[in-house]
Amino acid sequence: MTHTNGNGNGRVPVEILDLEPPRVIRPRQAYFPEEPRRGVSLAIALALFALTIVSTLAAGVDFATAYAQNRLPSFENFFHGYFLALHDRHVLLTGLPFAFTLIGILLAHELGHFFTCRYYKTSASYPYFIPAPTLVGTMGAFIRIRSPIVNRKSLFDIGLSGPVVGFIFAIPALAIGILYSKVVPGAGATADINFGVPLAMRLLMALLRPGVHANDLLLNPVGRAAWVGLFVTSLNLLPGGQLDGGHILYALASRIHKRTTFIVAIALVPLAFAWPGWAVWAVLLLALGFRHPPLMDRWEPLDRKRYIWAGVGFAIFVLSFMPAPFIAQGGWW
Repeated sequence: MTHTNGNGNGRVPVEILDLEPPRVIRPRQAYFPEEPRRGVSLAIALALFALTIVSTLAAGVDFATAYAQNRLPSFENFFHGYFLALHDRHVLLTGLPFAFTLIGILLAHELGHFFTCRYYKTSASYPYFIPAPTLVGTMGAFIRIRSPIVNRKSLFDIGLSGPVVGFIFAIPALAIGILYSKVVPGAGATADINFGVPLAMRLLMALLRPGVHANDLLLNPVGRAAWVGLFVTSLNLLPGGQLDGGHILYALASRIHKRTTFIVAIALVPLAFAWPGWAVWAVLLLALGFRHPPLMDRWEPLDRKRYIWAGVGFAIFVLSFMPAPFIAQGGWW
């Protein structure tokens, strides 16, 4: 039987001819010119960074005030730190421990991506922070990759570098927070919102504060900022879409990327009963996550060392993930 390509000329389909690459492209042999208007990109990044410093300082004021009063932050006082900052700018200094720790962790995460892109000569933007009047003062940060990624190795390294570096910065901050935080039995009993406890925190408490129940430990602003850092790390490591975990998955097994993204999105739906934010993430994965930019060289496999690092990334996800990161008194519904 003769195979045709649909125009009747009997030629072999392109898909059959494309089984083997004509040559292997090494990550650092590829060259992509720097994107134009680099100065504009830097200006935008610096402006967003400055705004995020202000918003996280204001959020830090709320955390510092609540900690001094032996209570958790509440929605009732959600904008308390912002109003205090408008009234007296010196009050912002009390938010410095929280803001410095959180921005440090987020910046470490994004610079991990940024410098790995530089190593592989992949053009990427400066880190863009997202200021927001939320409980923690920000919605995170991101970088934009502006040129094709060459092969699986470079994609894997770019995807994993951010979570690993961020985790390395978050764990010592969390340890310091646990060591120097107060034990306040029942501190969360009257709060309208409580915070989940990741496995990393439970392990550090067993080591540093044995005998203290996690719900009785009132984390100071440094520890709470580290908690936020772990939460952001777990979100980024969700194995789907164009999240860091999605990049890692695509590098490991590109053929199951779309299917796994769909499975992860569906799995988040029942978790929305514990925290409604999971529904938002499920929608984002379904709406934006199925298409992953192709690689220039998709044939070169990963080496054994990177499969070991994939295990490290999975361990970081398990240590950081919380099914219910925010727990409202009486339930969400």
